[in-house]
Amino acid sequence: MGGAAAAAAVAVWLWLAVAAAGAGAGERPSEVSIGALYTYDSVIGRAAGLAIELAVGDVNADRTVLAGTTLSLISQDTNCSGFLGTIEALQLMEKNVVAVIGPQSSGIGHVISHVVNELHVPLLSFAATDPTLSASEYPYFLRSTMSDYFQMHAVASIVDYYQWKEVTAIFVDDDYGRGAVAALSDALALSRARISYKAAIPPNSNAATINDVLFRANMMESRVFVVHVNPDAGMRIFSIANKLRMMDSGYVWIVTDWLAAVLDSSMSGDLKTMSYMQGLIVLRQHFPDSETKREFISKWNNVARNRSIASGLNSYGFYAYDSVWIVARAIDQLLDNGEEINFSADPRLHDSMNSTLRLSALKLFDSGEQLLQQLLLTNFTGLTGQLQFDSDRNLVRPAYDILNIGGSVPHLIGYWSNYSGLSVAAPEILYEKQPNTSTSAQRLKNVVWPGHSASKPKGWVFPNNGQPLRVGVPNKPSFKELVSRDTGPDNVTGYCIEIFNAAIKLLPYPVPCQFIVIGDGLKNPNYDDIINMVAANSLDAAVGDFAIVRNRTKIAEFSQPYIESGLVIVVPVKEASSSAWAFLKPFTLEMWCVTGVLFIFVGIVVWILEHRTNEEFRGSPRRQMITIFWFSFSTMFFAHRQNTVSALGRFVLIIWLFVVLIINSSYTASLTSILTVQQLATGITGLDSLLSSALPIGYQAGKFTRNYLIEELNVPESHLVPLNTIDEYADALNRGPKDGGVAAIVDEMPYIEIFLSYHCNFRIVGQEFTKEGWGFAFQRDSPLAADMSTAILQLSESGQLQRIHDEWFSRSSCSSDDSEMGATRLGLGSFWGLFLMCALICVFALVMFFARVCWQYSKYSGSEEPDEPKDDSAGTAEIAAEAVAEMQRRRPKRLGSFKELMQFVDKKEEEVRKSMKRRPSEKDNQGVGSSDAQSVA
Repeated sequence: MGGAAAAAAVAVWLWLAVAAAGAGAGERPSEVSIGALYTYDSVIGRAAGLAIELAVGDVNADRTVLAGTTLSLISQDTNCSGFLGTIEALQLMEKNVVAVIGPQSSGIGHVISHVVNELHVPLLSFAATDPTLSASEYPYFLRSTMSDYFQMHAVASIVDYYQWKEVTAIFVDDDYGRGAVAALSDALALSRARISYKAAIPPNSNAATINDVLFRANMMESRVFVVHVNPDAGMRIFSIANKLRMMDSGYVWIVTDWLAAVLDSSMSGDLKTMSYMQGLIVLRQHFPDSETKREFISKWNNVARNRSIASGLNSYGFYAYDSVWIVARAIDQLLDNGEEINFSADPRLHDSMNSTLRLSALKLFDSGEQLLQQLLLTNFTGLTGQLQFDSDRNLVRPAYDILNIGGSVPHLIGYWSNYSGLSVAAPEILYEKQPNTSTSAQRLKNVVWPGHSASKPKGWVFPNNGQPLRVGVPNKPSFKELVSRDTGPDNVTGYCIEIFNAAIKLLPYPVPCQFIVIGDGLKNPNYDDIINMVAANSLDAAVGDFAIVRNRTKIAEFSQPYIESGLVIVVPVKEASSSAWAFLKPFTLEMWCVTGVLFIFVGIVVWILEHRTNEEFRGSPRRQMITIFWFSFSTMFFAHRQNTVSALGRFVLIIWLFVVLIINSSYTASLTSILTVQQLATGITGLDSLLSSALPIGYQAGKFTRNYLIEELNVPESHLVPLNTIDEYADALNRGPKDGGVAAIVDEMPYIEIFLSYHCNFRIVGQEFTKEGWGFAFQRDSPLAADMSTAILQLSESGQLQRIHDEWFSRSSCSSDDSEMGATRLGLGSFWGLFLMCALICVFALVMFFARVCWQYSKYSGSEEPDEPKDDSAGTAEIAAEAVAEMQRRRPKRLGSFKELMQFVDKKEEEVRKSMKRRPSEKDNQGVGSSDAQSVA
C-alpha cells in the first residue's frame, strides 16, 4: 500500500507539472485558418489552386508540423479583376485568417498590401512578381516567388550576350507590366543598351488593339522584342504578329516566364499555335531536380486527372505549394514560442450609419508581427529549392531556365542565375564553385531563330515607315573638295559625301537618305551645333568633315574614322637672301674658332710625333713651321703630302681624318640648305615657339580648334582670329601680325593639304600635336553607327577608300617637309663630343711619346765615364791618353739642363739608337786597352 501510494503521488505530481508547463506555454488551438487569393479559372490559378489544396493536406498529415492543430484553408476567387479581387480580399480578411497565400495579381497585391499592413496579417504571394512591391512600402508583403527584377536582369544578359543595343518592350499596361519594364530599362542600362520603344497593351484589349500596338512597334528600327504580358491573353500576340509577318527571319522574340507557364499548362494536343512561335527565346523559373519534386508532380497529375482538370502543372504551382509550407512552419514555430492566435478590433475601423461595408468585421491579428518575423526566418528546402529570404525579402538563389522553341517542344539552351550569369551548367552546380560573371564565361547553346534561321539576327533594321534618314551636311564657303552644295539629286557632293554613299551601299539593307544642308555658304556653320541637332533628334545623322573629339562622343555615336586628322601649324616662308659671306654661315663663330684651333693643335701633335723619325718634318725652324701649318690645313681636303711613319702619328692622323670627314660633310649639307631652302618668316618652328610668341593665331571658324586652343593649350581668346576660306588663310598669313594678319594658322591636316595645294609660299612646321579622325555622327547608341563602321573598314580593306581620296585630292600639293624649313647654323654643341674625343687621343699620343723619350733619355745619360788609365810608363801613358781623348770626342757631354733635354729630343731617332748601341762596345774596348797597357808595362 505504501509503495502504491507513493507511486500514485509521483504520478499526480508529474501530471500537475506537465499541466502547469502546458498552461505556462499556452494551449495550441485546434484549428488555424489561412487564406488564399487567386483566379480560379486561369493558367496560374488552375495549377496553384490544386497545389495549395495538396499542400494543406500534406501539412495536416505531417505530425512534425502543427501537431494537434489543423490547418484550415479559405480561398477567394479574384476573377482576374482588380476591383473584384480587392473586394474578395477584404471579405477574406473578415474570416480571421492568420496569413494569406496570394494574391496572384500584382495590381491586387498593391491594394491589399495596404490592408494587411493595418491588420498585421502577413501576405505571402506566389505570383505577384512586380518589383515595385517593395518591403519598405509594404512590410507585411512577402514574395515566395522570384521578382521580375531578376527576370529582367536575365533578359538584359541575353541581350548583351548577343550584342544588341536596342529592344522594343511589349507589355501589359498595368502594375505588373510597368514595374517589370522599369526594371528592364535599368538592367539594360548596365550594358549600355536601352528600350527604344515601349509598346503598351491596355489590359483586356481586343485583337484590334493588339494589332495596332504591334503594327506601330514593327515600324520602329529595333527587331528585338521583349514580351511581358499576362498568361491568359498573351498567346494572341503571336497569332497577330504572325499575320503581320513579324515572326519571319530577322526578328528576335524574348518572352518572359508567362509563356513557359502557358506551355507547361497546355496539353501537347492543344498547342495549335506552335507553328508560328518557332524561334522564340523563353524564360522559365529554374527548380533543381529532386525526388520530392517528382513525387509531387505525379501526385498533382493524378488528382488533376481524377478531377478532369484540363490544365497542366506550371512553375507557379510549385511556388504555391511551398508557400503553404512556409506559412505552416512559421505558425508552428509561433505556437512553440507560446504565442496565441487572437484577433482584436481596430478602433480606427467602425461602421458608418447606413453602410453595409461592415468595416468593424476586419480584425487586427495580435501576433501578426511575431508571425512575420518567423516567416522571415524561413530556411528549409522545398520543391523549388532553397527557401530562404535575403535582406531585401527576396528568395535567395534566383535562377531561370532559358528555352528555345524549335519544333514541337521547347529546348533548353542554358541557364541564368544571379550568382554566375549565363551558363550552360545548372546553377546548383555553379553554386559549389566561385562566381564567374566574366564575358568569356557567359555561354548559351545554339539557337534556332524565327524563320528557321541559324545565324544570329542583326537585331534592327532601318525603319520602313516612309521617313528617310535625315542627314545634316555643313555648307561652307571653302574647301569644296570635302563637302559642297550641288544641283544633283543628292544636292551635295564632295569627298566626305562619296565615302558616305559608298558605305551606305555596302549595308545589307536599304537606307534612304535625305541630305539637309546646314549653313548659308557665306561663313562656316558651327559644327558643335550640328552634332547637338543630332543629339536632340532634329537630325538622324551628320555627314561631313566632323572630327571625332571627346565632347562630341558624349552626346552622339560616331562611326569608324574614314580619314586620319590632326592639328598642325602653318606659317609663311620667304626665300633666303644671299650674300658674299654666305659661305661662313654654316658654322657659328665659336665653331669656326674651335675648328681652327683644333686644326693647328693636330698639326703640332703630328709634327712632334714625326719629327725624330720623319725627314719630311725636319729642317730649319722656318721650314718646320711651314710644314706644321701646311699639313694641318691640307688634311681638310685630304691633300697632305707628308707621310707619317710613326705608329702614334698614323693613329692620330686616322682619327683626325675621320673628324675632318664629319666636319666637311656637315659644312656641305648646311651650306647647301642655307643657299637653297626657304626661311621661316616669323621664326615659329613648332607648337612651343607658337605658344611662347603671344602672336595672333588663325583658325577655321566653326571647328573644334578654337575650343582646343583655349581649353587645352590655354591660348587667350584675344589671340585667336577666325577664318573661313582659303583666300582668308593666305591673306592673313601674308599680312602677318604687324599688318593685322596672323603669325600662323592652326588647323587639321586635310584642310592644310588642300590649302597648300593652292598656295606654295607657306609650310607646315613641327609635328601633328593631336590625333583625331573624321567620322559620321549618329544618334546615341544608334546601331547604324556600328554597321557603317563595318562598311568603312570594308572600303579600306578593298582599297576603295584610298581611291576616293586620290580622286578628290588629286591636286599636287607643295612640299611640306620640315627639313626644308629654316636651316639653322651648326654650333659647337653638335660636335663637342667628336672634338673632345680627338683632343683626348692627341693628348694620349703625346703622353706615350714623351714617356718613351724620357726612358731613352735616362738610358742615354745614365752610364758613367770610363776610368783613367794608370801612368806606368811613358809609352803606355801616351797610348792611354790617345784612347781617352778619342772616347771623349765621341761621347756627348753629360745632359743635365732642360736645354740639353730639348737637344736630345731634337736628335734623330736613328742617331740616338746608334749611340745607345755603341756605348757598351766602347766600354768593352776601353777595358781591353787597359789590359794591354798593363801587359806591355
